[in-house]
Amino acid sequence: MKKIAIVEDDQEVAKELQELLNHAGYQAILLQDFINIVDQICSSHADLILLDIQIPYQNGEIVLKEVRQKTQVPIIMVTSKNNEADEVLSMTYGADDYITKPYHPAILLLHIESIFKRMDHTTDQITYRDLQINLQKGTIASDTKELILTKNELILFTCLWKNKNRIVSRETLMTDLWNHHEYISDNALTVNMSRLRSKLKELGYVDMIETRKKEGYILK
Repeated sequence: MKKIAIVEDDQEVAKELQELLNHAGYQAILLQDFINIVDQICSSHADLILLDIQIPYQNGEIVLKEVRQKTQVPIIMVTSKNNEADEVLSMTYGADDYITKPYHPAILLLHIESIFKRMDHTTDQITYRDLQINLQKGTIASDTKELILTKNELILFTCLWKNKNRIVSRETLMTDLWNHHEYISDNALTVNMSRLRSKLKELGYVDMIETRKKEGYILK
C-alpha cells in the first residue's frame, strides 16, 4: 500500500483529504509539526507528499526547496492561489506536480495515480543523448564503445539523470548513496564524480556534468 503524507494546516481539509485517500486505497498520514516539517517529511518514509503552500512558520515553496536537498520523494504542491508564478516557482524548486484549490477530489486522485504510474514504470535501461545506461549490467555505452561503471558511479549518474537540467546538491548525492547502503565521504564523492566524468569523456562527452560552485552538479 502506497503511503501519502499530507502537509495541511487546515484541520478540516486535512481530515477530508486523509479520508479521501484512505478510501481510495492509500495509507494517508498527517504531518503537522510545522516547526520541524522538513525533518518530519524526510523521516515519514512516505511514497508521495501533498504539500500546501500556505502553512505556518514557513512558506511551502521554501519547505519544498529544503526537502529537495535531502530526498527526491514525489511532491504535489497544493495551493489556493491561482497564480502562475507560484506554479513556475514550485516546479523550479523540484515539485512533481501542482494542483490549485478548489479541486475536484477525482482530479487530485488522477494526479496522484499519474505520478505513481511513472514511478512504477521501471526499466533496466535508461537513455541520455546517444548513451545507453544498463542498470542491471552496470554499463554505459555509446554507439561505438561500452564501459563498466562502478556501483557508486552508476548511482551518481542515475541520480543526476533523474534530475537532468537541474542542480543536484552534494548532500543529495551523498544521501542517495547512503540510501543504497553505500557510505561515502565528501572527498570520496569528489573522487567518484571525477572518475565518472573521465568515463564520460572517454565516450566523447567532456562537459556533460557541470560543477556549480557552492551548489552542486548538473547533468546538461
